[in-house]
Amino acid sequence: MLIFKIVTDAQWREAEATGEFKGAPIDLQDGYLHFSTGPQCRETAALYFADQSDLLLVAVEADGLGEALRWEASRGGALFPHLFRTLQLSEVAWVAPLPLGADGAHQFPDRFLQSE
Repeated sequence: MLIFKIVTDAQWREAEATGEFKGAPIDLQDGYLHFSTGPQCRETAALYFADQSDLLLVAVEADGLGEALRWEASRGGALFPHLFRTLQLSEVAWVAPLPLGADGAHQFPDRFLQSE
């Protein structure tokens, strides 16, 4: 099962330079990396990344993250994947741009649509 992280281009470039993603400011504040499942991802983008156009969608295979991945209740009581360690870039399945469409909604890549 793929899980997803929405990051800014700048955050991802920093991760590429070090080989690991330590987190966005909210992740660092909360002490874990926030991820979303496919069905949760569109709402996450709309709620927390509205009007941001410099975004990337990072896909990660949940099964490869081991015990550091915990499913915890969050928005509306739904279980969200939270990673309690840094993400190694070698664990990333793929990365794709997440641009804004003319309607202001994020345009998810075909790869994402195939995983929904």
